[in-house]
Amino acid sequence: MPSKLAFATLVLAGALQLPGPTSPQSPFIVQPYLQLGDLSSLSAVEPVRVLWQSVNDRVARWGVEVRQGESDPWRSAVAVEGKLVSAESPYRLFNVALTRLRPGTEFEYRVSKDGVVVFSSRGKSRSAIDQPYRFVVTGDTGADTPQERRVVHQIYQAHPDFFSIAGDIVYSTGRMSEYRQKYFPVYNADVASPETGAPLIRSRLSFAAVGNHDAGTSDLARDPDGQAYYLNWSLPLNGPYGQPGLPNTQILKGPAEDLKTHLALLRPAFPRMANFSLDYGNSHWTFIDSNVYVDWSDAYLRNWLARDLASAKTAVWKFVVFHHAPFNSSRAHFTEQQMRLVSDIFEHRGVDIVFSGHVHNYQRTKPLKFLARPAADRTFKSGGSYAIDGDFEIDQGFDGRSQTTPDGVLYIVTGAGGAGAYDPDQTDNTPTWQPFTQKLISDTYSFTVVDIDGRSLTLRQLTENGAEIDRITVTKPSSPKASTLTQKPAGR
Repeated sequence: MPSKLAFATLVLAGALQLPGPTSPQSPFIVQPYLQLGDLSSLSAVEPVRVLWQSVNDRVARWGVEVRQGESDPWRSAVAVEGKLVSAESPYRLFNVALTRLRPGTEFEYRVSKDGVVVFSSRGKSRSAIDQPYRFVVTGDTGADTPQERRVVHQIYQAHPDFFSIAGDIVYSTGRMSEYRQKYFPVYNADVASPETGAPLIRSRLSFAAVGNHDAGTSDLARDPDGQAYYLNWSLPLNGPYGQPGLPNTQILKGPAEDLKTHLALLRPAFPRMANFSLDYGNSHWTFIDSNVYVDWSDAYLRNWLARDLASAKTAVWKFVVFHHAPFNSSRAHFTEQQMRLVSDIFEHRGVDIVFSGHVHNYQRTKPLKFLARPAADRTFKSGGSYAIDGDFEIDQGFDGRSQTTPDGVLYIVTGAGGAGAYDPDQTDNTPTWQPFTQKLISDTYSFTVVDIDGRSLTLRQLTENGAEIDRITVTKPSSPKASTLTQKPAGR
């Protein structure tokens, strides 16, 4: 029986003392890193959140300061809050707002304890709608492998403005202990190198979708520090489900008192943050939960997704991120096609690219449209997946070089972020590919880099050693057609 979980909130207010010299010893369990917080829309003055974990020191006085230029004065955060997590080893979670930041510009921030600076770094705020930007997407990464560390180092070397993870952030059950071993030491390493990783999350914003390993087990008796996604990430809370126990949300189980206190600890993020959206520059991003406890033929969910995408009226680009790849040529996970149910929404609501993981390699489809065939005998089954038949329209003319305007949605599998590679023999074995597949590289670890400048997009796939293995350009027409699609349940 695990120890009972409890939590409390401690707010330290008042003026901060001027920091002294940097402390020679780190007081952190997890060093500070950056998150967006609960603000989905762009703002004239952008906020950024600083998160960290420390030992349970009740009398410590923490402070956070920020400035956007060497000649600017340091500004103190209004309040520093620590949430006490009482388990076998109590610790505090901190989530502090940096406010009034100019969009798309770098800033300095520093964290002090008892008046002494114990951490400092630089970060970058979210880009405005008229600014060019670069982002990276990867997936299936936190496996504590040499390949993960090399990929993270190369992501850092690519100098993105932000990055996203398409699920399976850590292996194998999404526990806090796994984050501390396999994610934070690599993505927030003090030194950038192929052997260690890089100080990536302390300097750039990051977003993530929930993978099957992030959802992990729902049994708190087995994994008392599970569901750490909802503690370690601070993302917009604009998803469709605000209360635990609703349909299409993960149902947790465990001793009644432990379950009650653990759910209280996870609020308000659980289960709201399993699905969310945000704007970055001239793009709109929708992150959705593709795990098998979610039925995406449900009319309520489909309407939420359609409304979210339709609401991005000023976005030039629309991207969707989830874990389970709907269009995949690998033998591994081929029949896990449940997310094909929402492909019609992507097409009619103007989605440009869908990023997924789950399959541990890189794949790019031709631009495609897909309509699932009615199947009276296909019902949603929790804990299982199924193949979904349908009719394809494939744009055979798009090549990303001479023809750069696709007629359909591009589906990118970018699951080669560090976990064991799938089906390496399929890289050049084109007879094993599905007709919709344009590129499949399964014999190396890699990540996706995208540069956006106005209505032009360049996508590259880079390996763990920095070699380019794929490149396309996508251009947008100046007046995309609007859709009047009314959403209906699919596959029923």
